[in-house]
Amino acid sequence: MISDMIDLAETDVERGWQRTKARAACLLSLAAMPIFAIMALLTAVHGGSVPDMVCSATREGSLLTGMVPMYLLMSAFHLGPWLRLLASR
Repeated sequence: MISDMIDLAETDVERGWQRTKARAACLLSLAAMPIFAIMALLTAVHGGSVPDMVCSATREGSLLTGMVPMYLLMSAFHLGPWLRLLASR
């Protein structure tokens, strides 16, 4: 009888950990897009810095060179969880 209660408690704890992991993964996926958008904004406001010059070393590169476009693209690629969240409501 005690072993049944221990097994039941272990499965409850295991389910709790699974829920916690799922919530953490959900929050992490939702956090990516705003963080990249903020990084793009801060990089644009800060202006051309050394890392930005390193990333766009060629003078005649594409419009997608530099840190700001990179952060904006990363933000766009991580927009999916937000769209799923909005679609579910």
